Amino acid sequence: MTSSFADSAFADSAFADSATATATHRGPIALTAASVAVQRPLESGPFRLRSGFWAQRQATNSATSIPLGWQAVRTHGQWDNLLRAAGKTSGAHTGRPYTDSDIYKVAEAHAWDAEHTSSPALARTRLADIADLLASAQQPDGYVNSWFQCTRTPRYSNLPMGHEMYCAGHLIQAAVAAARVLGHTRLLDAAIAFADQLVATFTDEPGVCGHPQIETALIELYRETGRSAYLELAGRMLDRRGRGLLGQGWYGPQYYQDHVPVRDARELEGHCVRALYLAAGATDAYLETGEPALLAAVVRQWEHTVATKTYLTGGVGCRRKTEAFGAPYELPPDQAFNETCAAVGNVMWSWRLLLATGEARYADHVERLLYNVIATAGSVGGDRFAYVNTLHRRGSAMEQGDKAPFRKPWFDCACCPPNLMRTVAGLGHLIATVNAAGVALQQYAAGEADIDLPDGGRLGLTVTTDYPWHGNVEIGIGSAPDRACDIALRIPSWCGEATVRVNEEPASSPGPGYARLHRIWQPGDRIVLDLPVTARWTWPDRRVDAVRGCVAIEAGPVVYCFEDADAPAGTCVEDYTLDTNDPPRVVYRPDLLGGTLAVECTGRRLTDPAAPWPYGPGPSAPSEPGEPVTLTAIPYHRWDNRGRGRMRIWMPACADSS
Repeated sequence: MTSSFADSAFADSAFADSATATATHRGPIALTAASVAVQRPLESGPFRLRSGFWAQRQATNSATSIPLGWQAVRTHGQWDNLLRAAGKTSGAHTGRPYTDSDIYKVAEAHAWDAEHTSSPALARTRLADIADLLASAQQPDGYVNSWFQCTRTPRYSNLPMGHEMYCAGHLIQAAVAAARVLGHTRLLDAAIAFADQLVATFTDEPGVCGHPQIETALIELYRETGRSAYLELAGRMLDRRGRGLLGQGWYGPQYYQDHVPVRDARELEGHCVRALYLAAGATDAYLETGEPALLAAVVRQWEHTVATKTYLTGGVGCRRKTEAFGAPYELPPDQAFNETCAAVGNVMWSWRLLLATGEARYADHVERLLYNVIATAGSVGGDRFAYVNTLHRRGSAMEQGDKAPFRKPWFDCACCPPNLMRTVAGLGHLIATVNAAGVALQQYAAGEADIDLPDGGRLGLTVTTDYPWHGNVEIGIGSAPDRACDIALRIPSWCGEATVRVNEEPASSPGPGYARLHRIWQPGDRIVLDLPVTARWTWPDRRVDAVRGCVAIEAGPVVYCFEDADAPAGTCVEDYTLDTNDPPRVVYRPDLLGGTLAVECTGRRLTDPAAPWPYGPGPSAPSEPGEPVTLTAIPYHRWDNRGRGRMRIWMPACADSS
C-alpha cells in the first residue's frame, strides 16, 4: 500500500542540532504542535497522586521496587555486561542479547519516579552512573550493545533475535524521560548518537528489528529534538513490516510481526509484546502524520483484539511457548500467559488511541489493564513480580522458571519487573488529558494538578476519592480561566447509573462515554461524580468454550478471584460451584490481606464420586450440589500473597443458575 513516509520530506526544526535540554515535566508522550491528536497529554507536569490506591503503589514502587531493580541489574550481570563491552572487566557475556534494556528501563523508572519523590537527587546520581557506564561502552559512531560487542558478533547480523534496535528504543525512552524530568542531557546525547547511527545504517538498508520498540522511541525522540530523520526512519520501518525481511526465524514471521504489512493487518497475531509495541508505534506515526490508513488499521486491530483475544482482566496471550495470541476466543484461563510486558504495551497502545480519537472506550481498557494486570504484576510488598498473570492456578503442574504462575523476586529474562517499575512511576501522566474545549479526567485517583489549557489559562483541580473501592469522586476547582471551558468526566462502561452534581445542583444524567460540564468555573466550585460500585456477575461469550458454563465476579473496575486460602476448611476452590440466583455482596474485611473489599457469594460444594475412568458411553449425570455455603472472593490483584494454593477467576455456575 502507499506509504506516507517513503518519499516524504520533513523540515527539521530550529533546534535540531541541539542536545541541550531543560526540565519540561512533559510525560512519555509529548505531541508536536502539528499532531492530529483529539486529546493531548498534560504539558505542565503529571497529575500528582496524593493518597489512595495508586499513590500507595507509587510509594511502594519508590521505596522497594525501583531500588530492588537497581540492585538486580548490578548483581545479575546486566551492569557487568556493559563493563565488559567497555573493556573494563573480563569474562563472558551473561544472559541474552537484550540485557542492556533492563538497565535502560530501570533508568526510565528512576526518571519518572523523580517527579513525585521528595528529592530527585538519587535519580540524578543513578542516571549519572548509567551515563558514565554508557560513555565507556558506546562506540565512536554511537552503537552500543553489550552482547554483540562482547561476543564480537557482527552488528545487525541477527535482526530477528538480536534486539539491537529494541535496546536502542529503551535507551531513547529512558533518555527522553531523564531530559524531561530532570534536564539530564548525557543519556540524551548517547541516545541521539545511537539513533543517528541507525539513521545512517537503515534509511536505505531495508532492515527491521525482530522485536518492535524502536518505532515508538524514534518518534518520541523526533518530538523531543525536532529531527525529522527519526520520524522518517520510524515510518520506513513500519512500511517494511510484512515484507519477509526477517525470514522464518525460530517461530515464523508472525512471531516477529513480519507476516503482513501494518496497514493490511486485520488482527494482532504472533508474539503479544511485539504486536502491541508495533501497534503503539503505528499509532504514534498516525498522531504525527495524520495518515488515515494507519488509524483505520490500528483501530480495526484493537477492536478485533478486545472482542476476541482478550481475557477478562484485559491481559492477552494464551500460547505459552511463543508468548503469543491464539485464535479468536481461544482464552483458556489455566493457560493464560498474560505477560506483564504485554499489559504495559497494551496500556501504551490504548492510551495513544485515546489521544488519537478521544473515545472513552480506550480509557476504559486502560483502566481494566491497570487494576487487573499492572496492579497484579507486583506483590503487595513490591519485592516480587509476575511474568505470567494466569487466571487459574491448579494445585499441580506448577511450571518452573520464568513462566511459573507465581511471583518471583527476579527472572532470567528480566523484562517484566523494570517495565512495571517505569509504568507505575509514570502513572500520573495517564490521569487527565486536554483539548481545545478544556480538560478530561480519564482515570480517577486522589491528587491534584495545575493544568495549562491549550489556548491559555490554567485550571487547578483537586480530586478526592477512594476509587476503585467506592465510586464517589469529588473534584474541587482551585483556579480557573476567566472564560468557559469543559471539565469532562469519563463514565466507565461498567457503570450504568452515574450521577453528577455541580455545587450540589444535579447536572444532566450522563450516559456511557463522558459527562461534559461546560461553564465559567470559579475557585471553590465543587463537582461530585457518583459511580455506584456494586458486585456483579460476569458471563463469558458462548464462543469462549474453555469457560462455558462458568461465571466471574467484578465490582467496579476490579476483577475478583477465589483462592484456597479462603475456602472452607478441608476444601479447595475446585470443590465449588456458584449459585448466581443469590447476588454477590461487597463486604469490607479488615482481617483479610491487611484490609480489603471482598465479595461474598453463595457456593455449593460438588459431590462428584471418585471414578477410575472419567469417560463413558453417555453424558454424565450432573453432580448433586451440596448445602449452600458462603464463599469469599478477593480482588484478583491481591492473589498470590498467601502461599501457592489454587486460584480461579472463572467458577462453574450451578446447573439451575440463570
